[in-house]
Amino acid sequence: MAYQADELVRILKILAVGTRVRIVQTLKGRVLCVGALASQLDVTQGAVSQHLRVMRDAGLVIDEKRGYYVHYRLNQQTLDRWCKQIDEFLAPGPAIKCRCPKRRRRRGREV
Repeated sequence: MAYQADELVRILKILAVGTRVRIVQTLKGRVLCVGALASQLDVTQGAVSQHLRVMRDAGLVIDEKRGYYVHYRLNQQTLDRWCKQIDEFLAPGPAIKCRCPKRRRRRGREV
């Protein structure tokens, strides 16, 4: 259970940055180089490169060298695994009956 929690925290930290979410949205079904991503997202190439490094280290994007340029695409297997983990986390759990003792009321106040 702790491993799952640690993995979920790691995933959510990576996706907690707006630029990274926008990179994921932009790369859906496409392969783009840093310059094209920077232009579409209106951020510097250096900033895009730093975000892509974090995403690559997490396995979220795959880089492919094409001549002088490195092109990036989403790693669909990682994305599918992350979606499953997030769905499982957000799914409703079994109802748990509270076993807390009932509070007594004294003079119109809870004790």
